[in-house]
Amino acid sequence: MSRHDGAAVREVVDAALAEGRTALTAPEAKRIADAYGIPVPAEALAESVDEAVAFADRIGFPVVLKIVSPDIVHKTDAGGVRVGLASAAEVRGAFTAIVANARTYDAEARIQGVQVQQMVPAGTEVIVGAVTDPTFGKVVAFGLGGVLVEVLKDITFRLAPASESDALDMLDSIRAAEILRGVRGGAAVDRDALADVVVRVSELAADFPEIAEVDLNPVFASADGVMAADVRILLTTEVPLQRRRYSREEILTSMRRLMQPRSVTVIGASNEQGKIGNSVMRNLIDGGFPGDIHPVNPKADDILGRKAYKSVMDVPGEPDVAIFAIPAKFVASALEEVGRKGIPNAVLIPSGFAETGEHELQAEIVAIAERHGVRLLGPNIYGYYSTWQDLCATFCTPYDVRGGVALTSQSGGIGMAILGFARTTKTGVSAIVGLGNKSDLDEDDLLTWFGEDPNTKCIAMHLEDLKDGRAFVDAARATVPKKPVVVLKAGRTSAGAKAAGSHTGALAGDDAVYEDILKQSGVIRAPGLNEMLEYARSLPVLPTPKGDNVVIITGAGGSGVLLSDAIVDNGLSLMEIPEDLDAAFKAFIPPFGAAGNPIDITGGEPPSTYEATIRLGLKDPRIHALVLGYWHTIVTPPMVFAELTARVVEEFRERGIEKPLVASLAGDVEVEEACQYLFERGVVAYPYTTEKPVAALGAKYRWARAAGLLGGGR
Repeated sequence: MSRHDGAAVREVVDAALAEGRTALTAPEAKRIADAYGIPVPAEALAESVDEAVAFADRIGFPVVLKIVSPDIVHKTDAGGVRVGLASAAEVRGAFTAIVANARTYDAEARIQGVQVQQMVPAGTEVIVGAVTDPTFGKVVAFGLGGVLVEVLKDITFRLAPASESDALDMLDSIRAAEILRGVRGGAAVDRDALADVVVRVSELAADFPEIAEVDLNPVFASADGVMAADVRILLTTEVPLQRRRYSREEILTSMRRLMQPRSVTVIGASNEQGKIGNSVMRNLIDGGFPGDIHPVNPKADDILGRKAYKSVMDVPGEPDVAIFAIPAKFVASALEEVGRKGIPNAVLIPSGFAETGEHELQAEIVAIAERHGVRLLGPNIYGYYSTWQDLCATFCTPYDVRGGVALTSQSGGIGMAILGFARTTKTGVSAIVGLGNKSDLDEDDLLTWFGEDPNTKCIAMHLEDLKDGRAFVDAARATVPKKPVVVLKAGRTSAGAKAAGSHTGALAGDDAVYEDILKQSGVIRAPGLNEMLEYARSLPVLPTPKGDNVVIITGAGGSGVLLSDAIVDNGLSLMEIPEDLDAAFKAFIPPFGAAGNPIDITGGEPPSTYEATIRLGLKDPRIHALVLGYWHTIVTPPMVFAELTARVVEEFRERGIEKPLVASLAGDVEVEEACQYLFERGVVAYPYTTEKPVAALGAKYRWARAAGLLGGGR
């Protein structure tokens, strides 16, 4: 048996929409709240002063009076609310004043009466709501409520419907979470009751697409329970466009042929240097692609030593991919031929589609592709690299260093930054893929493929938007338990909800929702491009931690303080060093050094001190991760430090002991070579910074928690 009365909600919603209304009155909102078990005060609708007094007497003083009008959404602004009315005389005066104020506010407003409502018991004011997000659909919101809600903006979001664990996590995710637990001797709120309201609101929004926004503000939460003082519900008649969805098997089948093709054809291949079709052909040939390469150009017989074909229809066999290097206006007709030929993937390099306002042209090629079952990558992209197949299908610079990182970007410029970073840092990649306009293939398709690809150990994605946020979350949740996913979401400062009709809507700016839903899906969000690339480089190198105890060993006290700050900034925990371990560390450091945590071995110590303390840190099972702060001295030069650290780490690795170890190296230019040496041997090391190595460690911890490999959940 359902715990909700959906039929009652349907009746209210349909009646309001039939009248052309998108804002429900307070009595209608109460009916819906009652149908979903959302606690609201006892109330009645009074059409006269005498009715108001009688209802107040029955409900019990003190009471609240509120104007009821389908044309007045913001009752307080209209002077339509009176609280704390403790007698019949006060109710009479308030009724008259409220009606008069409403008529002054909007002379044309239809006034149905005055709501007489039970005074809500005191408690902590919070907000519970739901909004319809253009990317993720229905999301539920929770935060600090009352009059300060839009000032403090202390609010968090999750996909709707939310589970009980999601709701409880939301209570702990706001900055003011401590208030809910009870501060300065105050009692904690009833967390289970509050979480239950969050769940019920999320279920209401998810069950009824017509409900655009739900706003419970304020909700009074106390040790005795929870009650919503005000319920605002807005409806919509808009039906969201449904994007075509593919099954996991369909995605993997087409992506396998895209990323591991045996045969490709280049439409618009050219012998003329400087043309995109020439660059693509040269990269495919020079990159050593072992499969068949079939150029298509109606005006050529031979291109770069390969037989050219007048049409795709003339190409022999069954190519897996058609790469387009022709102007946008010719793409549709060529795509028809690709579809008739049965080629499953089209890589659309040309620009001149939606990004330049040509939405109809883009819609036309999408329709053609769907009709023929062709998946589209692009348009408006630089192409793609699949290094393990020696495939360089792009007009940009070649890249062939194989590795475990898959990188994607919507932007060509970002794609080339990715390529340059990979080359200079010697970060091998499994793939670099441009997504451009994302007319079809997008991040969830790539996540699904890279999640299964044995050559890919970490996935990093630059995105400006998501075409289907729900599909992305599903793909991320399936992938994160197997390998880390790093996301750089551009547009953090976008204005978000511009003309919202509720407190919840006003707070649901684009990035606020993205931030929480990406976290809920388990991906690691990078604050900037360099961080995304560094996380992608570092995460496959670092072993997965087995616990939260982090220890800093440093040769410089100043670095130790900065590293400690970075530990806190990245949500990590400095280990409380037990007495026996403290004594063990003190045995290796000079009397003027400092044990504890950070462990300061001082700058003048020889290599043996670094080695002994690192060995102890790796050996003791209570320590789960090490952060090294090195200071360049002639006593222990940078490469000496790097070689001894790498040797000790490898020795313990061979004994089956692996812990994440990161290092910050301060010194002259020789520390750069030492860092590269360490990176190549499984130690994440950076010169001239205390922030980067700890940020990488923090990212590894966030992934380990999201993947369920460490306590703490998501």
